[in-house]
Amino acid sequence: MKKRILILCTGNSCRSQMAEGFLKSFDNRLEVFSAGTNPSSHVHPKAVRVMSEAGIDLSKNHPKKVDQYLNDAFDYVITVCDNARETCPVFIGKVGKQLHIGFEDPAEAAGTEEEILNEFRRIRNHIKNEFYGFYLTI
Repeated sequence: MKKRILILCTGNSCRSQMAEGFLKSFDNRLEVFSAGTNPSSHVHPKAVRVMSEAGIDLSKNHPKKVDQYLNDAFDYVITVCDNARETCPVFIGKVGKQLHIGFEDPAEAAGTEEEILNEFRRIRNHIKNEFYGFYLTI
């Protein structure tokens, strides 16, 4: 049976996009979606870059508003930032389990270009590890 998973964040431009990409790469039988409570206009270019380094292409992805999924059924709804958890709407559709797996926002990193990229890589690796652990439990 396919598992349907929705990953929520505020902007749907970094963390939720990376988590979606990793889950899809772990198992193509998973139906994975991501959305934001206040979506950005585009996926963060540094998220696209560091995910490309991991062999996952986010270049054609775009942020989506959570409202488009409110009537859908999901096995899991997972928030990846505290703001999304606090402002996450009530789902009308069937939701099996709601989880929170939080990560710092790499878009808030400061420093040199390399320091910022390294922060995106650190968060990317953390997301990969946490979501692989989640994947092993479903």
